Amino acid sequence: MTKNPRGFASDNYAGIHPAVLEAISQANVGHEVAYGEDSVTAEFDALVRELFGPNAQGFPVFNGTGANVVALQAATKRWEAVICVESAHINVDEGGAPEKMAGLKLWTVPTSDGKLTVELAASQIFDMGVVHRAQPGVISITQTTEMGTLYQIDEIRALADLAHENGLLLHLDGARISNAAAALGKSFKEFTTDAGVDLVSMGGTKIGALAAEAVIVTDTSSARGKALAEAMPFLRKTSMQLSSKMRFMSAQLIALFENNAAVAIENATRANSMAKLLYEGVVKIAAENASVSVENPAEANAVFPVLPKEITQRLQQQYRFYVWNQETGQVRWMCSWDTTEDDVLGILAALKAAL
Repeated sequence: MTKNPRGFASDNYAGIHPAVLEAISQANVGHEVAYGEDSVTAEFDALVRELFGPNAQGFPVFNGTGANVVALQAATKRWEAVICVESAHINVDEGGAPEKMAGLKLWTVPTSDGKLTVELAASQIFDMGVVHRAQPGVISITQTTEMGTLYQIDEIRALADLAHENGLLLHLDGARISNAAAALGKSFKEFTTDAGVDLVSMGGTKIGALAAEAVIVTDTSSARGKALAEAMPFLRKTSMQLSSKMRFMSAQLIALFENNAAVAIENATRANSMAKLLYEGVVKIAAENASVSVENPAEANAVFPVLPKEITQRLQQQYRFYVWNQETGQVRWMCSWDTTEDDVLGILAALKAAL
């Protein structure tokens, strides 16, 4: 493959945002108490309450898979299961970690756009109290989804109502929560805590951090929320997600999410706008070439065109990206916080040339 540092494979390919690097440097002064009892993490605790509400509590972890595994362990009993879509990250991209590390059964449902609906989730809520079936304990959604789509607030609230009416919790995998906030034009609180979400995996790495995510319990004032928060420190430790020098993780998250998540939203807005430009360009190409199509809208920072296999292979000699569906030829192009217009125009030109 031709060496090309610019690519569309993943927003994890992007570097660390300068504000995050500066925050790490500023935190690197003197001694601080380890394992989260430091002054920087105390600042992050206060920031979580600003972002998610006065009763929210946050727990920094190393990565998104760790956040999901810790959150879902806290939300389930040993005999319980998680309802999610087939394309969910916890099902297809975490190496079986929810099953192996947390011992969870995943009840999955197919969906072309990556979104879970009330009807789809309800289809897995049956045989409650029957010992022969793993009991649903959590509904898990991804915002934005693995297919680049976006849940509206009323859709999340409807799923929260369904979960709570049946004694379940609602978990939101927010690896790209900043892209969702930018696309919705809403605060984190409005489409999480206010919409009835119980647990959030808050992503920092994809939006400019080095290795910093967090699990958020949105409401510790309720008995169930209090129990989640009390379990979290122990589960984080046993899941190997407790950082000894946590101040450096907290510093990264503060840099991204302070001042109403100013840096994170700016980064997400850039990524989303580049995906919009890319999507519009592919749509124009598809209008002139029947072998190219785009089935899903680009509602955040991902574009999912369907290309002929030989065209994909030619493009991959210049740009890194993943084939998302081997049968249909659908690929994923992901824009990052540092994607430029020249990057987008470059891959569009390469696609035209290959065709």
